[in-house]
Formats: sequence, structure tokens, C-alpha cells
Amino acid sequence: MKKISYLLGFIVFLFVAFLIFKNANLNNFIDMVENRTFDLRQSILVNSGSRKPDKDIAIVAVDDASYEYILSNYGEWPLPRDIYAKLVKYLEKQNPKAIAFDLMFVNSMKSSDDADNKLTDAIISNPNVFTALNFDNQPEDLRIPPELPNYLSVDVQNKSKVNFSDLTFTNCRSILKSIIDGTNNIGIINVSRADDGILRRMPLFVKYKDKFYPQLALKVAQHYIGDNTKTFVINKNATVNFNGKDIHLDKDGNVILNWYGASGTYDYIPIYKLIKAANGEGSLDYDFSNKVVYFGTTASSLFDIKTVPVGRIYPGVEVQATYVNNFIHNDFIHRIPRKYTLAISLVLAALIIFVVMKISSVFMASLISASVYSMYLIFSYYLMKYTNMWLEVIYPLIFAIVAFTCAYMVKYLIKSRDFDTQYKLATTDGLTDLYNHRYFQDQMKFHVAQAERYEQPFSLIILDIDFFKKFNDTYGHQVGDAVLRLVASTLKHNVRATDIVCRYGGEEMSIILPNSTKEEAVMTAEKICQKISEQKLKIAGEELGVTVSLGVSTYPQDGKNPSSLIAFADGKLYLAKNSGRNKVGK
Repeated sequence: MKKISYLLGFIVFLFVAFLIFKNANLNNFIDMVENRTFDLRQSILVNSGSRKPDKDIAIVAVDDASYEYILSNYGEWPLPRDIYAKLVKYLEKQNPKAIAFDLMFVNSMKSSDDADNKLTDAIISNPNVFTALNFDNQPEDLRIPPELPNYLSVDVQNKSKVNFSDLTFTNCRSILKSIIDGTNNIGIINVSRADDGILRRMPLFVKYKDKFYPQLALKVAQHYIGDNTKTFVINKNATVNFNGKDIHLDKDGNVILNWYGASGTYDYIPIYKLIKAANGEGSLDYDFSNKVVYFGTTASSLFDIKTVPVGRIYPGVEVQATYVNNFIHNDFIHRIPRKYTLAISLVLAALIIFVVMKISSVFMASLISASVYSMYLIFSYYLMKYTNMWLEVIYPLIFAIVAFTCAYMVKYLIKSRDFDTQYKLATTDGLTDLYNHRYFQDQMKFHVAQAERYEQPFSLIILDIDFFKKFNDTYGHQVGDAVLRLVASTLKHNVRATDIVCRYGGEEMSIILPNSTKEEAVMTAEKICQKISEQKLKIAGEELGVTVSLGVSTYPQDGKNPSSLIAFADGKLYLAKNSGRNKVGK
């Protein structure tokens, strides 16, 4: 019985879980909540100090102070491009590993050709300098989609189910043609925000005119480790090998970033201090040797601000720095596929169903179930901490709650069924399926009290099977039992639904008739007498007739308590027997 209970509980759970899994809107909501749990885990890891950014990554920032300095000294933003060229020349003297601009050097009416030429020369003459461009979907009547040289693209062999449709663009916001024609150290800086506006993922490649273009961070990381690969294979498991390790892509072609801290975690050098040092207006106490130096804006008025799992205000240049950091240390998050999450959820649900079914105490079952899920939650946290794996927690939570609820529903339904069975056994005669003598006595007390309270009559019929001993002595007890069942069946089919038919004892039976007068009860008794006499019991080809004698009593004229009513009806029953049987005693 217990095994059946476990199985039934699990079947009910599977049905409810299937309905949940097939509801698209609910799944979207679950994914949104799951993303927030990822943010929470990332924040806890960052605040615990277990994540530290690479000290070889520095950011030269156009912060609020630098923006004010630029306005005061150069009149307006953007900074003249020949200043960037001077900064590159200054930095190159310290032998940085890479210099990357998270800035778009597009055609500008404000920039002079001489300044553009100096910037171009600084970028193309130094093989460790990188810059950015961006793809979008602007219409052709606004901007004609430019043709880009082949050397900017990479060969991506997609052998997986990764779909790049969301990362396929129709237009490009191009940068200076002289830079495009002079270097292949150009990467894209497109981002992938979730529906809630939080940036958790970044594209590894994007598509434009049927070609793949790599992220700026990928190109910088390749240069950092000395890798010149231009062919990338996305295998059937949706992974790309980088520096001997696999990077996992999601179904859209994005990687999930691992975060190292809130804004300001990396070494920050305000660009105005670097400008002063490059102009000989003082020294800069910072060693750029062998570092990846990123240029970017952090001033809030320049609008390159993102919301990420570890902060609402996070500069785009820090996202790029974090991206490179992930590449260098292979710190990308690997989200465990949904099918494995569902398998774990089913195991967790099965365990909780077993606990609920096995333990009788609701408190203990609830405590153990909560403890099981809590241990799973702790496990998921440490799994992300030590292996960078994202194990989902919301689906297991929902499955655990549904399993707990379904198990208790089944458990109490079974208990209710058992109670009904026990109650029936306690109140029913096993042979005739009529109520037994104890139930009859309880109902007599109840109906006397009801009749007294509401001043309404009720009647009692007591009947006895005529010559019953003869059936037993002549044909055996099995025939006697058949006679009892025949009479009981006839009684049940010839009374009202509200009437209560009982086996009083031996061959005697009784009927309690609520809200019935003496006349109504006598009519019912006479009908029963006739119906039974019309019944024939077939035994070995012989038809046996069965008759009964009946007595009737009515509250209050024949008695005002159960014993007096029973005695009166019993007296009328024997009057019927003594006057010829097969009748109602009057």
C-alpha cells in the first residue's frame, strides 16, 4: 500500500510539473527569477572577497574629473584625437601588453585631418593597440551598410545548435577608414542585455553580411596569451576551445560573464592625469608595463553606463575589462543545461515525496524537506564559487514545493479513504451491507433529539423474516445468508434516500424514517411487505418464497425515547407474527 502511495504521489507531481513546464509565460517568469538568483550569488561571491580582478588589467578612464578637465582645457568633448596618439606614444615607452580603446573613432566634423592621421598612425604602427566598432540594425536610408575587409572577420564553424539570429546585424557604425584599412586589431563591442535590462552575457561573435566578427575582448585576450587563431569551432556541446580550455556558449551564441567586483574594482587612472604626464606636467606614479590598458568613459554624463549583476551603475569599459579577465583566466560561467536541472529537480522531488510519505509528523516532514532544499541551495552556491557552474535553483524549488504539496494531498486523500473504510467497517454489517446495530442505536438517539427540538415526527419500522430458522435448517446457512441479502436489497430499493436501513440483529432489520407520520410509515411498511413477498429465491431449480412481519412506531405518540419506540414497534411485530405473518402489525 505504501509503494502505491509513493507512486501515486509521484504521478500527481509529474502531471502538475508537466503543466508548469509547458506554460511559456510561467517559464519566462521562472527564467527571470533564476537570473536574479544568479545576480545574488555573484554579489555574495564578490562581497565575500573570493573574487579578485587581475592586477594586469588597468583602466584609463574619462571620469567626471577628467571630463571637467577636458572641457576646461580643450573646450568640448570629445577629446582631440591627436591627444590619444600622444597618450599611446607615452604608454608604449612602458611596454604595456596591450592598449585597447573602448571608444568609437567615427568620422567627425569636429576632428581635423591631421589629428585623425596622428591617431591612425599611432594605432596601425603599434601591433598591441586595439580599437572598436559596433554593429546595429539602422535602416539603409539612414546609413549605407559599409563593406568591411575580410581580415577583420574570423572563420566560425558552427557544429552545434547555437542560433546566431539575435546576433545577426544589418548595418555597421564604421570607424575611420584609414584605421580599418591599416590594422586588423579591431573588434566589436556589442552587448547582450536580458529582458530585465541587466547585462549578464556578451557575444563572442556577431554576424554581419554572412561573416563572423569577434569581440574586442577576444582579440585583446588572444594578443595577451600570444594566440593568432582565426578559425573557431563551435562543437556539438556548444563550446569553443580557447587557450586549451572550453568556453560554453548559450543557445544565442553568448558567453556568461563572471564578475569580480562592483564598479571601481580595477586599477583606475583618470585620463587627465595621463594627459598631464604625457605633456610633461608632472609624473604619473603607475607602472603600465606588461598590463592590458583599456581606455573608456566612466563619467555619468557620457552615457556608457550598464547595469550588471553586481551593480546598477557599471561603466562599459569595466565590462570589457571583465570580459578580458574572463578570457585570461577562463572564468566564464557555464550554465548547466536545463535537461540536467530537470533531472535533478525530479530526484529532489522524489526524495521529498518519500520523506512526506514516510514521516507522520507534518512539522518534521516540512523541516526535513526544507533542509534538503537548503542543502541543494548551498551546494549550488559552492558549485559556482569553485567550478564556475551555474546550477539552477528556481525549478528545483518549484518542483520541491509541488512535490511536497502533491504528496500531502495524496497522503491525506489516502488517509481520508482509509478513514471512510474504517468508518464503514465500524458502522456496516458485512453480510447485508446495511448499517449495524450500534449505528442504529446512535441514529435513534439522534432522531429523537431532532424530533424533540423541531417538534417533528419520525417513525420506526422493525421487521423479522418469517420462518427464517426453517431456511437454515432445511437448506443450510448459505441459503439463510442469501435470504438475508435478498431482504436487505429489497429494503434499500424501496425506501427514501433519507431513510436509514439497519440490521437490528439475526433475521431482524429496522428502518428509521425521518419526518414520517404513522400513516406514512405504515404505508411504507405495507409496500415493503408486498415487495418482499413477490421476491423468489432460486435454489437448485426450486423457487422459495420469502415473507416478513413488520411493526411500526412513531414519535411522539408511541414513545419519546429510543427504548420505548423500539419496544412499541417490536410489540406490533409480534402481533403480526401471532396473527398470521406476512403483514404489518396494527
